[in-house]
Amino acid sequence: MHNTIISLVILFIITDLGFPYPAPEDALHNAQVFLEKYGYTEKEKRDANLVQLEAAVRHYQWLSHLPVSGHLDVRTVLQMNEPRCGMKDISQARWLEQFNGLVNRKRKKRYTLNKKWYKHHLTYQILNWPWYLSPHQVRQAVKAAFQLWGNVSSMAFSESMSGAADIRLAFFDGDHNDGAINAFDGPGGALAHAFFPRRGEAHFDNAEHWSLNGRGRNLFVVLAHEIGHTLGLQHSPFKNALMAPYYKKLGKDYLLNFDDILAIQNLYGAPPSGKLVQLPGKEFAFFQDWNPKGVEGFTTANTKPFYCQSVFDAITWDMENLFYIFKGRQFWTVSLNGNVSEPHILKHRWKRPPAYVEAAAVSGSDGKFYFFKGSKCWRYKESKLEAGFPQKCSDYGLPQHPDTVLYFQPLGHLVIFKGTKYYVINEETLTVEPYYPRSLKDWKGIPTETTAVLTHPDGSIYFFKGEKYWMFDQDNLRVTASGKWAEDLSWIGCKNS
Repeated sequence: MHNTIISLVILFIITDLGFPYPAPEDALHNAQVFLEKYGYTEKEKRDANLVQLEAAVRHYQWLSHLPVSGHLDVRTVLQMNEPRCGMKDISQARWLEQFNGLVNRKRKKRYTLNKKWYKHHLTYQILNWPWYLSPHQVRQAVKAAFQLWGNVSSMAFSESMSGAADIRLAFFDGDHNDGAINAFDGPGGALAHAFFPRRGEAHFDNAEHWSLNGRGRNLFVVLAHEIGHTLGLQHSPFKNALMAPYYKKLGKDYLLNFDDILAIQNLYGAPPSGKLVQLPGKEFAFFQDWNPKGVEGFTTANTKPFYCQSVFDAITWDMENLFYIFKGRQFWTVSLNGNVSEPHILKHRWKRPPAYVEAAAVSGSDGKFYFFKGSKCWRYKESKLEAGFPQKCSDYGLPQHPDTVLYFQPLGHLVIFKGTKYYVINEETLTVEPYYPRSLKDWKGIPTETTAVLTHPDGSIYFFKGEKYWMFDQDNLRVTASGKWAEDLSWIGCKNS
């Protein structure tokens, strides 16, 4: 029977849209492991028979809003590989029972395991956080995530700075003593998981690149979802619900939909005021950290610039040898001797800029600023956006979401880095020069997916990724030094603050 299942999987995968991978046996194994992990099958019945496998796949497809066939087709396999919460999903039969109860006005406790907190004020504690996010930034995001649920229910939350707390939030790598099935799997896959009341814990995969203002997994969204679990909510089958199992990007819509609100109120009731406060996702697009005055637990003495404890989005030099560092909606300027300016708002300097910058460069030929984000690019002469910009530069062959960009003097062109390739760009036409893209191996010693790059006035090129830098010798075309930029590079403005 096991061979029969494999044969059918081979047929499903080969005949559907020409999907050539993974190998059928791997696809079958991965699907079985997935279905077991997320509650669609039981371990001892993993290899039982084709009927049970098809039934599990059908349940998964139904709850994932896919065509229900029972076959491991391309869409199903791809959906299984999307980033999501590590908690199990609610079964189709149970959801239908609870949904019918709702339709019939029976106020059943939907998406719960009959576990709840028997008090209406909970404390929480943040045990650790990614090194590249500031403590205040994380605290603000956690506070907002709890408040999101407090705005639509009778619950109230406060942070406990010491001692015991009802709910604890922490970041872990790999296996962290929660059992093998809960071990984190690196970037992608399961982003986080939590425990229902009254264990009061939520764990986040430290291998993800978390963000609160642009690149990476949006920590606020995942925080709000996992907090829902710590309050007693299971996954929702509504695609647009915050408690849906798959990672949700911030948008213009309300972050909580009617299903989330009904579920939390079925557990804890409506707000005492009777008024619901719903906020669109765009309200949480940024958690800016540079405002130390009046912030509890924040000191102004010897405070380093925010980017020194974090990662930046982009960097570049202008033709006056002034260094620009971009993060979120803000930027800093640094002089050659390492003196750092106050933070400035991006849109106060440049007209109609992107919400944040993924890559930036200044042309060495005319001093114009180039910003890149997504599929678009912006070009400025001083602070003025040039006519016709922003443009959809991907239409000209430029890569979407570039890793970084610099003006490379030996070629007299902009160079864009993306993954394992680099592109040489004609500034006049914004097209890729002939014979490009080429392999990143030409830049010996440079890692893939760097987050920033610039040419220092002394001629050295510096690439940045996380807390590290690589100094590249453009004459010998190889890396000659590396280290931690905040500690080793005095001109970046962190050692002099």
